[in-house]
Amino acid sequence: MAVTGRRVREAVAVPDRPCRGTVHGLDGRTICFTGRVLVDGEWRVRTHCAERAGQRGATPKSDFSRKVTLVVYGDLASKVVTDDGRTYSSTLVDAEAERSRGRHVCVVDGDGFSKLLRGRPAPCLELRRARTGRVRPVAAATTEAHVLGGPLRVRRTGQRASGDLALDLSRLDEATAAHEATVGALIAYLSRQGIQACTHGSGAPEFDAGWSRGKNVFVAEVKSLTGAREEQQIRLGVGQILDYAQQLRSAFPSTVIHPVLVLEQRPSATRWTELADRVGLRLAWAPDFSGI
Repeated sequence: MAVTGRRVREAVAVPDRPCRGTVHGLDGRTICFTGRVLVDGEWRVRTHCAERAGQRGATPKSDFSRKVTLVVYGDLASKVVTDDGRTYSSTLVDAEAERSRGRHVCVVDGDGFSKLLRGRPAPCLELRRARTGRVRPVAAATTEAHVLGGPLRVRRTGQRASGDLALDLSRLDEATAAHEATVGALIAYLSRQGIQACTHGSGAPEFDAGWSRGKNVFVAEVKSLTGAREEQQIRLGVGQILDYAQQLRSAFPSTVIHPVLVLEQRPSATRWTELADRVGLRLAWAPDFSGI
């Protein structure tokens, strides 16, 4: 019998190898929660978190099973402890057991889940035993910080009803879609040159895109010009990417960092090109990205 719809996604979503320390998205994940979760500074119940995860392409489950590929570690105050020797929830006991059998189940905390909801990568937590015998999720130890992270992906964008808030959300959605379309065009442009666009790495500020050519590392801030004042967007982008470049040069003194401001389209004022040259910034825009 053919397997269709959601069953196909669950069947193919189960990873059989470690994630190498980073969860890159929720799409295609089968997810469960240990309790309510602190999302962007606000406690959210599991039903709310499940709904948000579903909007990002995940399949929520109320309990742990062998289909689950991601556990969100939340508040365990109301959970029944099922392992007195380790004193943490049965969900994490099951996740650790699956890892020991060779099927890696990713675990993130509230901060990691918040990042995934924003379309950002999140660190996968280790399950570690303390001296007291208690096993708990902890951040994986990192021996080295990196400028560039994993492959860059275009984030899924949605639409909201314009009457939800006292501002024009339809224009906000248009701007978000334009931003992601520009990111996608940049990824395709670099790919045609045999270059992989990357996310920011551990220890690096959250720039929009990065790539390398030999020993040269390029970090970019992407700005859409849809639904906003062009002048304001470009000024914001210039300040952001120059700040990111300075942070990176301080943190990685042996790495040659090139800041790039990528725009959705050619700016109407020509003075921005001259400004970019004067401050040591590369300015480029879709669709041809000349100057990168």
